[in-house]
Amino acid sequence: MTTIVMYKFDKLSQTEVEEMLGITLKETQVYREIKQEGREEGREEGREEGKKSLLLRLLTRKVGELSSEVRQNIDSLSIEQLENLGEALLDFSSMADLENWLKTHQ
Repeated sequence: MTTIVMYKFDKLSQTEVEEMLGITLKETQVYREIKQEGREEGREEGREEGKKSLLLRLLTRKVGELSSEVRQNIDSLSIEQLENLGEALLDFSSMADLENWLKTHQ
């Protein structure tokens, strides 16, 4: 019921809905589920950003300063592609190796 009401009154503030229904939304199951979902999404985004940051540092040490174009290409990679690049970088000896890898994996 609360979920239906929340979707029906999506233009109202949390306080307005709580006053109208006589409940505290933080005590509802739907609130707890939405909050947990947000936490999980935040953790996943944090892990992804952490992987990218580490990968960029490792690549810079391995092949030298990365151009903005190369950084943009890396930013567009999926998590799986980032993990594969992390393994492949062990075999790189030059910027050309990285650029060739990016061309064949996008």
